[in-house]
Amino acid sequence: MADLDDIREGKKFGTGVAVKNQSFHVKGADNLTWGAKDRLTRIFNPETSRTVMLAFDHGFIMGPTSGLERIDLNIVPLMEYADCLMCARGILQTSVPANINKPICLRSDAGTTILTELNDNVLIDIEDAIRFNVSAMAIMLAIGDPAMEAKTVANLFRLADLGAKYGIPVMGVTAVGKDMARDARYFGLASRVCAENGANIVKTYYCEGFENVVAACPVPIVIAGGKKLPEKEALELCYMAINDGAAGVDMGRNVFQSDDPVAMIQAVSAVVHKNYSVDQAFELFQELKN
Repeated sequence: MADLDDIREGKKFGTGVAVKNQSFHVKGADNLTWGAKDRLTRIFNPETSRTVMLAFDHGFIMGPTSGLERIDLNIVPLMEYADCLMCARGILQTSVPANINKPICLRSDAGTTILTELNDNVLIDIEDAIRFNVSAMAIMLAIGDPAMEAKTVANLFRLADLGAKYGIPVMGVTAVGKDMARDARYFGLASRVCAENGANIVKTYYCEGFENVVAACPVPIVIAGGKKLPEKEALELCYMAINDGAAGVDMGRNVFQSDDPVAMIQAVSAVVHKNYSVDQAFELFQELKN
């Protein structure tokens, strides 16, 4: 029988292996409940501590935008290559196969559409997240918006309370208005405010000095893809973000509006999980496309 020192050092004994005590593989999650950690493990690959999230929640404010007209034809074929799916409850219930066995990050706020200036968001019922057995809930924060900042921060605070009660992690999504800055100082502030108010994941944008944004945020940051870019530029965006400390990407238009969405999501995954260079990933994209 191994003694305690052998066990602490992870030495083999009997028919098993003693594993050294180590931090949980998701940043900032050491003190969460077992259920919350289980859900985060479904989102973040334990071997890389990273994730490729496929975002197709755009329709809840934009309607059937280009690439999202038919979820069954355009999005379902991409799902097997994503680590996590981000969508609103209507599309989840009507268009995402229940046997896909992918973690869901549920859009958990609702508001006005792009036809109006203000996105006057309110929370959806936590019971929806429970009924749908989701792995995370996403909510928008309008940091710096005089009309919406206080309300969206309060929404996050409330959702974090409910998430903690039921072991469901929360992702704070930093919105960027027309008049907001797009630099490390702004994104650093917005990301930290998300974390300080209870977010377990932050979704924000890549910028110059992004490594400082990541260093100042005690939870993992995934980057948004934003508007459609040429494929090689989108892969370069992924590469720079991962290189500067991002825990993954949550891309939508740069995948489903690509010339070949299936090839593109696999190339993105190669950057995130296999540390492919931009050239390697773009070569993979072209090979798969052809």
